[in-house]
Amino acid sequence: MHESFNDLSEWRQKALRGGGEKRAAAHRNKGKLTVRQRLHELLDEGSFMEIQSFAKGCRSEHLGDGVVTGTGLIHGRQVGVYAQDATVYGGSLGDMHAKKIAALMDLAAKNQMPVIGLKDSGGARIQEGVVSLEGYGQIFKRNVLYSGQIPQISVILGSCAGGAVYSPALTDFVFMTEQTAHMFLTGPKVIEKATGETVCPDRLGGAAVQHQTSGNVHYTGKDERDVLKAVRTLLTYIPTKRRPVIHNKVQKHDASDLGNILPKEPSRTYDVKQVVTAITDHGSFFETQRCFSKNIVTGFARLQGSSIGLVANQPKVLAGSLDLNAADKAARFIRFCDAFHIPILTLVDVPGFLPGEKAEHAGIIRHGAKLLYAYAEATVPKITVILRKAFGGAYVAMNSKGLGADFVYAWPEAEIDVMGKSFADEIVHPALREVDNEPSVMKAAQLGLIDDILMPDETRERLIRSFDLLRSKEEDRPLKKHGNMPL
Repeated sequence: MHESFNDLSEWRQKALRGGGEKRAAAHRNKGKLTVRQRLHELLDEGSFMEIQSFAKGCRSEHLGDGVVTGTGLIHGRQVGVYAQDATVYGGSLGDMHAKKIAALMDLAAKNQMPVIGLKDSGGARIQEGVVSLEGYGQIFKRNVLYSGQIPQISVILGSCAGGAVYSPALTDFVFMTEQTAHMFLTGPKVIEKATGETVCPDRLGGAAVQHQTSGNVHYTGKDERDVLKAVRTLLTYIPTKRRPVIHNKVQKHDASDLGNILPKEPSRTYDVKQVVTAITDHGSFFETQRCFSKNIVTGFARLQGSSIGLVANQPKVLAGSLDLNAADKAARFIRFCDAFHIPILTLVDVPGFLPGEKAEHAGIIRHGAKLLYAYAEATVPKITVILRKAFGGAYVAMNSKGLGADFVYAWPEAEIDVMGKSFADEIVHPALREVDNEPSVMKAAQLGLIDDILMPDETRERLIRSFDLLRSKEEDRPLKKHGNMPL
């Protein structure tokens, strides 16, 4: 019996060593945490329970096969987590490596737990050939199968190349470190061999590129601890079927300065994030994709302790108009909120869809339709506040009554029309113009398109009461396999 105990202790130590101290030291010299340190930073202290630590591929000499899988707690909430170990075959994915991840995802889905993947992998394990590619297929299938059932979060902490990039793309949120992580389908060496082009890894797939240009990443942090802390924060906003977001009472909120944020002159701009922070609980706004498509703002916040999703036009960028990326960004966020029963607040100040030949040729119609589809499809509580202007098709697209908004409110100075007055005066023949000096916001209210006109400092209290009323909302839809969203 004592010999067996000694053997078990030795096996456990071997599994914990991963690729060995020499490789671990090289890993740390790059400014990266070891796989065990990452789990320690992510999870509540002492909560990690490892699974399949002795699993080993047929061609592998390392117990665990380059990935650590298990469960733990984040703020007392159960999560499933897998962490690739770059000290073992560069974190590459082999057959057993993939089976461990797939088993962890199945376990998470059965128990309604969020699943978090800590990515640090060079891609498929070449020495295992096509078997490793089949392993990716098993993971991708589960990414899709469990989409909308459990939250899925990817955290890029090192290399993420080749087939490895598609699993993050299929998950709900992607986090990435700014100094040590790269994400690309085809790496610099392969590009150079295939095309003769020399490409810098940071320029090809660094955090700045993936966050600002491609929009593949939702949040970046200066180091691994910063990123893992942000993952912990994100989970406080997201409920699961068995764990709703708790509604806590908060201290009285002063929104008296809200009316001073918007400039008096219609031509001047302002930062819509000031409105967001003035309406929501202090310090609760968590922005997603902050550096991508800045003309629209998305993120989570709390109203009187309750979690909500926020979509807002940003007048500081492109006057808040909607372009291709803004439509894509908002539509994906809306669909996530709808899947996980998070109410949606939309703040509108939009002059229209971005016009021009370039936009038309790039597919603004198809991309704009995604936003329409997402709002119309969503059955969670949906409230819209029109702050300053809502013109044309963009008025409809930003959660109008026609698309299914439960409540639409507007501030007194809001303009709601087919187009701005200056454009209308140039296009419509003088003989056909109606003489009507009544504000457009009042006309919209008279037609039932707006439920109430609010003073800015009344907005927060009305939103709290309205979302509270909609907490038990139920909305049936036609029974079908699925719709055909424009992609």
